[in-house]
Amino acid sequence: MELVASIGETVGLVVGVVIGFIVLIFLFMCLKSVKLWFQSVVSNAKVGLMTIVLMPWRKINASLIVNNYIVCIKAGVPITVSELETHYLSQGNVTRVVHALVEANKASIDLDFKKASAIDLAGRDILDAINTSVNPKVIDVPKPESGKHTIDAVAQDGIQLKVRARVTVRTYLPRLIGGATEETVIARVGEGIVSAIGSSGTHAGVLENPDKISKAVLAKQLDAGTAFEILSIDIADVDVGENIGAKLQADQAEADKHVAQAQAEKRRAMAVAEEQEMSARVVENRAKVVEAEATVPLAIAQAFRDGNLGVMDYYNIKNVQADTNMRDSLSNDKPTEDNPENH
Repeated sequence: MELVASIGETVGLVVGVVIGFIVLIFLFMCLKSVKLWFQSVVSNAKVGLMTIVLMPWRKINASLIVNNYIVCIKAGVPITVSELETHYLSQGNVTRVVHALVEANKASIDLDFKKASAIDLAGRDILDAINTSVNPKVIDVPKPESGKHTIDAVAQDGIQLKVRARVTVRTYLPRLIGGATEETVIARVGEGIVSAIGSSGTHAGVLENPDKISKAVLAKQLDAGTAFEILSIDIADVDVGENIGAKLQADQAEADKHVAQAQAEKRRAMAVAEEQEMSARVVENRAKVVEAEATVPLAIAQAFRDGNLGVMDYYNIKNVQADTNMRDSLSNDKPTEDNPENH
């Protein structure tokens, strides 16, 4: 009996130690949570003590949730601890969402926690969006980071104009989710500037009234489908560039010259080829003449054999040939204006 009693006492002691250890851990956690609980109570934003104690067990930063809940209640933003916990567990930025709600509430902007958390989870900076909605943002066109300093366009008279613009925008919250970003606004404004200058009759008209560009661009409602609302487009600078029209005409004239030269070279080559062909024909005809002349002695010999040609006839032919050769020689030796040395 004594042994059983001893074993029972030992087991009871072990159980008591374990229970005491668990109680100590629980008390330590409670002592850590009491501070947050007391802070919420004195801030008139009470959060249950057990709720705070159980937050670490759910992998939630209790201090972050309680402090942001106090900020919301103090600012008059309707919200619950459960909503903050859900957004935290969804990997959202609780602090920025809370600050955005507070700023929106103070600026009388219609924004609830559901929409703000959705914007944050979509990857947009909700706090920057609210700041831009309250304080409009100025965007340079083109963006300096792009490496370009001006938007280049050509008027109808061929003169190039280099333009820099500044676009004032503010966030349009209803289109913040799914709306196009700042890069789209910059691209559309640049396209509008090029179109406005291209439709101008002369560059002088643009230089005289630069506001025509901004009015024409604004009339196209370039902010449609974007997360921004364009308030104004101001032309910061307009510089005159190159005479693109004259340069294009000069390039066209140079191209036409090369075409004409190529055609002239083609005609010259054809003429040379034709000349060579005619020379070849002359040589061919001379060969035929020589060949024909070679048959004359044969014909004379045949005439002698056939009795159709006598000796006196042959001598008469020779006399005629000699007379012809003499006349040709005398005509070649006669002085002319082109050959005065034969005089």
